[in-house]
Amino acid sequence: MKRGKRFKIYRLALLAFLVLSVSAFSGISIYGMKSQIPSTIYVRAMQSQTMDLGIPATGTVKASSYGQDPEGSAKAVTVNLSGPVTMLAGERDQYDLEVRLFGIIPLKRVELRVIDEKELIPMGTPVGIYLQSKGVMVVGIAEFEGADGQTKSPAETVLKTGDLILKANGRKVEKKEELIREIEECQGSKVSLVIERDGAEKNVVILPALNQAGQYKAGIWVKDDVQGVGTLTYVDGNGGFGALGHGIADSDTGRIVEINDGALYQTEIVKLRKGENGHPGEMTGKIIYEDKYVLGEITENSDRGVYGSFNAKGLSTVTNQPVPITFKQEIELGPAEILCTIDEEVERFQIEITKVRLEQDDVNRGIEFRVTDQGLLLRTGGIVQGMSGSPILQNGRIIGAVTHVLVNSPEKGYGIFIENMLAEEDSN
Repeated sequence: MKRGKRFKIYRLALLAFLVLSVSAFSGISIYGMKSQIPSTIYVRAMQSQTMDLGIPATGTVKASSYGQDPEGSAKAVTVNLSGPVTMLAGERDQYDLEVRLFGIIPLKRVELRVIDEKELIPMGTPVGIYLQSKGVMVVGIAEFEGADGQTKSPAETVLKTGDLILKANGRKVEKKEELIREIEECQGSKVSLVIERDGAEKNVVILPALNQAGQYKAGIWVKDDVQGVGTLTYVDGNGGFGALGHGIADSDTGRIVEINDGALYQTEIVKLRKGENGHPGEMTGKIIYEDKYVLGEITENSDRGVYGSFNAKGLSTVTNQPVPITFKQEIELGPAEILCTIDEEVERFQIEITKVRLEQDDVNRGIEFRVTDQGLLLRTGGIVQGMSGSPILQNGRIIGAVTHVLVNSPEKGYGIFIENMLAEEDSN
C-alpha cells in the first residue's frame, strides 16, 4: 500500500474517532445537564424566590392551566437559566417550563407548581406500624406429600409469589384463616380465586389435594399483615402524619404492601445495635398491640412513605411547633440536623449535606449526607435501621427525611425531599 494512501486512511480514521468522541462527549454533557434540571419545581405563592441551575440554556414559561388571555393563548415569558433567576409567583397555579440548550436545542420540559406556604410539625419519635394487607399475599409455592404418597403442588402453575388473593369462591378474603377455611372445606372440588397480579385482576381456578393428614391443601404460603418499627416524620395542621420516607415492603416478595387498613402504635426503643462497616445497626422497639396504645390510623403505604391521621391520643404526644418546608432547589450543601429518638427522648444530631440530586430516578435518595455529630457516631455508628423517617432540618426548615444508610459506611445516608413526601400525601 502506498504511503499516501495509508496516510489518507489514517486521517479518515482519526477524523471518525474525533467525531464519535465529540458526539459521545456531547451526549454525556447533555445528559449531565438534564440531570441538573428537576422534572418538577415547586415555588411559593406570592413570594419572591431565586433559582440557580447554572446551565447554558433558556426557558420559556407558559401557563398550563390558568393565567391565559381572553383569546385562550397562553402567556409566555423567556428566562436565561445560565445564572440566578428570580421569580415572583402569583396565586396557586401550574406552569410549563420548556428548557432549550443555548436557546435552540430542546432539552427538557419542567412542571412549575405554585403552592401556598406549607408548615409541618417535625417529630422524630419512634412508632410501631401494623398493616393489614389488601387480600392475602402469596409469599411462596410449596410441595407436600399427598394421601396417595405422591408429591403434590396444586398452585405451581396457577399462582405466583407476590399474587394477592382477593376472593375465594366469590367470598372476599381479608384474613389467611378465611382462605385456609375455603380450601379445607372444598371437599375435593375446584376453588375459584380472584387474584391481583401486576396491578390487574384475573380469575384462576385451583384444585386442592388431600395430604397425609386428610386435609385439603393448595400448597401455598400466605400472609395477611406486616409489622415493624420506624420513625414519624411530621404531623400537619389537620392531624395528618407522614412517616418512614419509603414504603413498607414484604420481606418475602420485596413488593410494597397494598393495604386495606393499618394502625400506628406507641412504642419505645428497648435495644440498639451499633452499625459497623458492612453490618448496618438496628433499633428494636417494643410494640404492644392493644387499642389503648393506638396513635392513629394508617391509610396509605407507598414508595414515598406511610401516611394516615392521628387520633386524640396521638395528637396529645405532639409538643413541637410547626416550621416551614424547604424545596429541593433551596437546599444548601453543608450543616443540617436530624431529629430522632435513640433512648427515651427526641434529640437533635448534626449532619452535613454532601449532595443534592435535583433529578433522581430513586425518589428516596435525593439527599446525600454524612453524620458529623460525634455523640451519635459514638452511640450508633451513624444511621441505623429504625431511623427511617427521621426529619432532616436546615436553617430551621424541614427539607426531608432519612431513608437509607450506606451499608459499608454507616456514617453516610440518604434522604427523601419533603416535597416528594407531600406530593404523595396530597395525591391521596
